[in-house]
Amino acid sequence: MAAPDQLPVSFRVMTQADAVEISGWRYPAPYDFYDATADADDLTELLDSELRAGNYLAAVDRGGAVVGFAQLVADGGTVDVGLGLRPDLTGHGLGAGFLEAVLAEARSRHAPERLTLSVAAFNRRAIVVYERAGFAEVARRRHATNGGVHEFVMMARTEAS
Repeated sequence: MAAPDQLPVSFRVMTQADAVEISGWRYPAPYDFYDATADADDLTELLDSELRAGNYLAAVDRGGAVVGFAQLVADGGTVDVGLGLRPDLTGHGLGAGFLEAVLAEARSRHAPERLTLSVAAFNRRAIVVYERAGFAEVARRRHATNGGVHEFVMMARTEAS
């Protein structure tokens, strides 16, 4: 499978069709935790154009196929990043390149001083990718989502001036 730098990804404002497509993505266990349908509030936000306005982007390949998404929420000099790669593309070593593409888009749109993200504590695969990209754990918190209370790792990275 090609690495993202060999398969360019571009970003566009997420359309309703993109959101509906993404809401149908199904990840294998235990990553089914990230299915949009696993949490009603997350699904509502994804599918409501007013709630996602200005924050949600679809990542598309050269052919225009949706291969992932990014949520970039700017607050002062900080951008909180959410991202997801299409299920059939996960677990193939594409995460680091996709993350870098998302971070480049965040820098382009917001010029942040700091980037933050949250990841489910069980997701060591993603945590390793984030650590290799310069993120460090700054806190842990328990959050009610997906029908239970789950531990999340809060991570941050300072951007060079």
